[in-house]
Amino acid sequence: MAEQQYKIGEFGKLVGLSTYTLRYYEEQGLIKPHRDANDVRYFTLEDVKWVGFILHLKGTGMRINELKLYVQLRAQGDSTIKQRRDLLQKTRADAEAEMAELKAHLTVLSHKIDWYDGKVDRTINEDESFENYLQRFDD
Repeated sequence: MAEQQYKIGEFGKLVGLSTYTLRYYEEQGLIKPHRDANDVRYFTLEDVKWVGFILHLKGTGMRINELKLYVQLRAQGDSTIKQRRDLLQKTRADAEAEMAELKAHLTVLSHKIDWYDGKVDRTINEDESFENYLQRFDD
């Protein structure tokens, strides 16, 4: 039984990307479509999985040049496992730092909302500033 083949439009729908984006990914070397006897590009279920992984990496904040490096290293085989692992560890550390920063921003935002609620329901003195209110939470 032959493997299922998807033309670029069908493939785009499967992975949630436009044909424009898929062509850009192809130009950048992130994906490599197969070609049929008429030189028409097609993709397979393995390509769906690969694009899914690329989108996960992209979702962590990995930049295009880092994605390209990862793809190049992957193409070189198992001798590059350490470099790929190092790149993924760096990406994870960067994502964790961004998450910590976002969590800090959300904490301040939550305190501001609580401060407003306290002003509205009068559980916070009307003359207490937000700056003073925040001092309650300093460790």
